[in-house]
Amino acid sequence: MTAPPTDVYATARGPLARVAGPIAARLRARRHGTLFALTGVRPGDRILDVGCGTLGLRAQEPGLDVTGVDLVDRPTYPGPFVRADATQRLPFADGAFDLVYSSSVVEHIPPAQRAAFARELLRVGRGLYVQTPAYSFPIEPHALLPVAHWLPVALRRPYWRLGAQGHWEDVHLLRRGEMAALFPGAAIHAEQLGPLTKSWIAVRPVR
Repeated sequence: MTAPPTDVYATARGPLARVAGPIAARLRARRHGTLFALTGVRPGDRILDVGCGTLGLRAQEPGLDVTGVDLVDRPTYPGPFVRADATQRLPFADGAFDLVYSSSVVEHIPPAQRAAFARELLRVGRGLYVQTPAYSFPIEPHALLPVAHWLPVALRRPYWRLGAQGHWEDVHLLRRGEMAALFPGAAIHAEQLGPLTKSWIAVRPVR
């Protein structure tokens, strides 16, 4: 049986992934419940989903006017799609979208290219909603390993192979100050899991 496309750990391995999948789905649903209140976005607004994957925001809101952008072709994406690199210049005019949305993408971008990524998101959208896992959370969200992201690369690389993701990826999670520096003028919201901050969300309301 194929896992639902909204299961972010559908291709991960091991028992931790099976436990983390439903938890991640609940957190994502709870986070999505704040989207309209935080941004003021309304049906009919134009939305750009940067790093959309195969479904992205359309998984939660298939009725919204969403255009997907990704580095690789997504032939099954159920809506308008553009293959583009957001660290370069996106093929859209300034302010072409009411809201630019990006979920769990910026941490995968090399730190040296993040400022360019942020500038493009701010350029093409009036409103902004960018979520990323918090560096301070003790479980690395890709490998599902305790403190993996706090280790130097020489230790993290062999440890990473024990985790849910398996293959090595040099992910750099962000601190609150880094999000604030990338998206000046945006409000930085903390997504809590109990007493801990699970994610940072940079928001610039549409209205």
